[in-house]
Amino acid sequence: MQTVDFFPPIVDDPRWFGRIAAANSLSDVYAMGGQALTAMNLVGWPKDLDLQVLGEVLAGGLEKIQEAGAVLCGGHSVTDHEIKYGLSVTGIVHPNRWWPNGGAKEGDVALLTKPLGMGPVATAIKRGKASEAMQEGAMRQMATLNKAACEAVRDLRVHGATDVTGFGMMGHGCEMAEGAGLTLTLDSRSLPVFPGAVELVRDGVFSGGCNRSKAWLANRAKVEATVDEALGNLVFDAETSGGLVLALAPDDVEKAVRRLRDVGAPCAVAVGRFGKRAVGEPFVWLR
Repeated sequence: MQTVDFFPPIVDDPRWFGRIAAANSLSDVYAMGGQALTAMNLVGWPKDLDLQVLGEVLAGGLEKIQEAGAVLCGGHSVTDHEIKYGLSVTGIVHPNRWWPNGGAKEGDVALLTKPLGMGPVATAIKRGKASEAMQEGAMRQMATLNKAACEAVRDLRVHGATDVTGFGMMGHGCEMAEGAGLTLTLDSRSLPVFPGAVELVRDGVFSGGCNRSKAWLANRAKVEATVDEALGNLVFDAETSGGLVLALAPDDVEKAVRRLRDVGAPCAVAVGRFGKRAVGEPFVWLR
């Protein structure tokens, strides 16, 4: 398995930025049911910016690489006008047990392992509108590896999976459903949301990616008119280092929820179900 990801800072603290970016980069390995083996740093750094700050970023990233049980084996840096950091990660997975993102089966339950809302919260941090408590909680959630969640359910009947990142819950849900030729119906009452995130959206605090995602998904993802408008926007917003969405056989859901809680996953909530799709029906419904 080979994956790569990097992005500019979303928080002011350089060590937390390193942790978050590394956790996000490692996440694709866990979204396929794998184990991370090695990682390489990818850095873009302004030539006039203190290298001690870069040291903090890399130290934060190394913490997460080591937590993943992987080995840092080098990297590459370039001079850039904007800070960027991430990882190229090599992992391993059993060839008969990897999780495809389009592998869901009719009747599977969608299980989510981290609350939604990092898009508006990250935007609020950039705009100076997030409280200290909100920033601290969000940084801890984004820096949480999906490793424990992956390992907790690896032996269960996980037919498909993805991690919720740049395309938001609706975008990645659509990816799973479209790949499986099914419809994913999400229950708006069950969706776990980070405290204060919906209120931020209601106040107009969300990223530019929210409207771009809505336009991109168009008729492929729909929100029922009865759903709270702010929540209906939040599910289209980009997530940073989000949780896993697992398409699980119904009989394994209770066991999965119990295991995820035992390993301290940020949440373990059944948020929807995959079902047969009629011709012309959206791939994802939020109801």
